[in-house]
Amino acid sequence: MSLLDIAPVVPVVVIDDLETAVPLARALVAGGLPVIEVTLRTADALRAIERIAAEVPEAVIGAGTIRTPADVAASVAAGSRFLVSPGSTPKLVDAMEASGVPFLPGVATASEVMALAERGLTEMKFFPAEATGGLPYLKALGGPLPDVRFCPTGGIRLATAPDYLALPNVGCVGGTWLTPADALAAGDYARIEKLAAEAAALR
Repeated sequence: MSLLDIAPVVPVVVIDDLETAVPLARALVAGGLPVIEVTLRTADALRAIERIAAEVPEAVIGAGTIRTPADVAASVAAGSRFLVSPGSTPKLVDAMEASGVPFLPGVATASEVMALAERGLTEMKFFPAEATGGLPYLKALGGPLPDVRFCPTGGIRLATAPDYLALPNVGCVGGTWLTPADALAAGDYARIEKLAAEAAALR
């Protein structure tokens, strides 16, 4: 199954405290969102991926903010089952293709989409979604590039996610609203599970 078809929303997670990784992942899975992207923006990100991969096998754990071939190697070694990049360069796409795991290369323009499509890639991350043109832009891309599907991420909220998901070229959306910092700080995983359930019900 394609990454874009497993769940309507992919939680985009920043792990500042390693001890939150496993209970956070369990709450998201319990709420119906098994695909979880841990961004490589903190010192504990790779260790968080390792722990989730080992202790929450029902989660489809992946790494986001992939910027270099070294990030690709480290993420796969940590147990990532997919990779997501904010943008795309030939060297980075080569490394992600060689990794053997599914990946969503980041795009923001029609030319970037076409360059990846020339390589046979048809599933991409559209980022930053809202800042780059949001719904009208994605709708416009669907005309000349109907065979490409996206996971738009960046600025999307629960209220706007259904509009994105209604587009035929959108498989799922990425969201940061599912793991509020205050909920994590308080250990309020019941709230996170509730937010996940609301998002999972969007499709």
